[in-house]
Amino acid sequence: MKKKKVCGSGCFDLLHSGHIAFFEEASTHGDVYVGLGSDKTIFYLKNRKTAFSEQERLYMVKALKFVKDAWINTGNGYLDFAEDIKELNPDIFFVNEDGDSESKRLFCEETGISYVISKRIPKDELPPRSTTNARASSVIPFRLDLAGGWLDQPYVSKYASGPVLTISINPKVEFTNRSGMSSSTRNKAIEIWGYKIPNDDPEKLAKLLFRFENPPGKKEISGSQDSIGIVMAGLNRLNYTGDYWPESIESIKDEDTLRWIEKHLHFLPLFPRHDGYNVLENTSINTENASLLAEAADNTWKAILNKDTKAFGDNFRKSFEAQIKMFPNMLTPEISKIIDEYKDKALGWKLSGAGGGGYLVLVSEEKIPGTFQISIRVE
Repeated sequence: MKKKKVCGSGCFDLLHSGHIAFFEEASTHGDVYVGLGSDKTIFYLKNRKTAFSEQERLYMVKALKFVKDAWINTGNGYLDFAEDIKELNPDIFFVNEDGDSESKRLFCEETGISYVISKRIPKDELPPRSTTNARASSVIPFRLDLAGGWLDQPYVSKYASGPVLTISINPKVEFTNRSGMSSSTRNKAIEIWGYKIPNDDPEKLAKLLFRFENPPGKKEISGSQDSIGIVMAGLNRLNYTGDYWPESIESIKDEDTLRWIEKHLHFLPLFPRHDGYNVLENTSINTENASLLAEAADNTWKAILNKDTKAFGDNFRKSFEAQIKMFPNMLTPEISKIIDEYKDKALGWKLSGAGGGGYLVLVSEEKIPGTFQISIRVE
């Protein structure tokens, strides 16, 4: 009896036991044919380079005993496999739970192909695996400025020298673009290095990233806290004295302190910014306001060192309030209403993205409903 043709499609980067179990399960339905997303398509969809080139991935998948044949999909986008599958004319299109989508279902209905979702059962007693959790420990991090943000701009720190405190965040959460988590700088890092920061001197790499993001002639210079916060693990104190690059950097990487910070930070997703939003309008940048920001950031650092939760929340909030004094457009009436709802639940708060579009970050000893927490990168 002729075996049925079973087709699957995906990235299949960082090949792991979950992929193999997927192919093995698919093979119980018939001969397995696999379409792989091209490097170009994956960069378009996921905004990152693959760990392995399309030819390497094709070689590995074709070498598996459960796979009859494989190819690089000729199309682009979410249905990059469409023309290839039409040519193959399979009986079954096999997807895992993560890959299930309405567009794929409709495609199969239109082409008369059976649509089967994997049960995703790990082989024997092996742990469940996915590319997301396999990639999590090595993918490019995000960053959050805990306090002192804007002092990395010379037009602010020329009025008062002071620190910016940043933490490097493991990408267990896929933060949205324009959310104040340095996604634009992270995209530049992906463009240079692919999925992983190279093993080299962190400050040198941060300078490379900063220069790549700010080529000669760029009108608005992205602050160096973004590149430093992404590249340099743990908690970093960046001491600015009126230049684009900090005069010195102090780092804390002991897990006890970092876990303490994690425990007290809670992220509440907000709505997107309004069209035409400009945080640089109606500013009030002067010595008094810049000094308030520098003082709050310095006191936030001391509170963390002392693991003083009340002082941490208080100065975390004061840093945000000092930012608003200089950049009033950071706070909109809609955001003010949301903050009012959470004031009695938190010891301190700030926005990760000016004007919305990001997250309301709250300091609290207790879990706050509707929020999530992050993991700080140790190395």
